[in-house]
Amino acid sequence: MTVLVGYVNNPAGHAALDAGIAQAKKDGKELVVVNASRSVQHNDSYRLGDGELASVKDYLSKSGVEFRVLTLGSEYDPAEQILDTATEVAAELIVLGTRKRTPVGKFLLGSTIQKVILDAAVPVLCVKAAH
Repeated sequence: MTVLVGYVNNPAGHAALDAGIAQAKKDGKELVVVNASRSVQHNDSYRLGDGELASVKDYLSKSGVEFRVLTLGSEYDPAEQILDTATEVAAELIVLGTRKRTPVGKFLLGSTIQKVILDAAVPVLCVKAAH
């Protein structure tokens, strides 16, 4: 069984990664880090570039947990990519980082986190990024 982290390279993503590492260590689980984006191209601001991907893998290697990093990209909603991957890897927990958003921002941009929380078949841990 695994702990799945939805990761983007920002403070919320870093908070989720650290919480996921802590949970995987505590429970002796594998950590699956998912970087989902709306594009298979590298021009999506949420998609990890090669240098960022290497940095995340190095950070995870130093953590001492067993891990996999998946960089997904498709026309599907990132929430669906996270939920599908959680099912595929039999995740017991999904960890996501949150950030403060205005009501207008939530309305215009939608909420990947909200969709994951509402549709996940397993518990979802939301971690607030430190400012």
